[in-house]
Amino acid sequence: MPSKSGNLSVRDGDGFLVTPAGLPYAQTDAADIVRVAADGGATGRHRPSSEWQLHAAVYAARPDAMAVVHTHSPRATALSCARRGIPPFHYMVLLAGGDVRCAVHATFGTAALAEHAVAALRDRRAALLANHGVVAIGATLAAAVTLAIEVENLAGQYLDLLAAGLDPVLLDDAELAAARAQFAGYGRG
Repeated sequence: MPSKSGNLSVRDGDGFLVTPAGLPYAQTDAADIVRVAADGGATGRHRPSSEWQLHAAVYAARPDAMAVVHTHSPRATALSCARRGIPPFHYMVLLAGGDVRCAVHATFGTAALAEHAVAALRDRRAALLANHGVVAIGATLAAAVTLAIEVENLAGQYLDLLAAGLDPVLLDDAELAAARAQFAGYGRG
């Protein structure tokens, strides 16, 4: 498990709370979390994550995002390094809103990366970041973490199919619509 790669945030009024830059997770506690205001000003005893612009851009573009999780999980990152998204080979892509797109490449920690991530997240709740990792959003931090884990799982399944030399059969629009309808009541009573 990486000691300090990736980051997460939660919306906080007109700004957000984000993990600090470069601090190993095992050494991070609640007092280390940094508040970033809507104007980008940060308060706390550490600098905000180098990806604070990504988080800020997602919150500005997506009122439905209450939490953002960015990971460098191994299999999703491997796909991102091939600049490949995750096609609808399994109905669980619907948790992300559909196929998981791979954003255009940009250097980490830049406004360009933030802009490309927001574009890849259009109508989606997760995206890969080219040569970088994955970003997932949710109505809660737990939901965003769960989605990031599911994207990693899907990436692993997809890579396993490709490694076996198999061409994944993609679900068509009707099959995805039927699965989407099944999800409508999923997990409720």
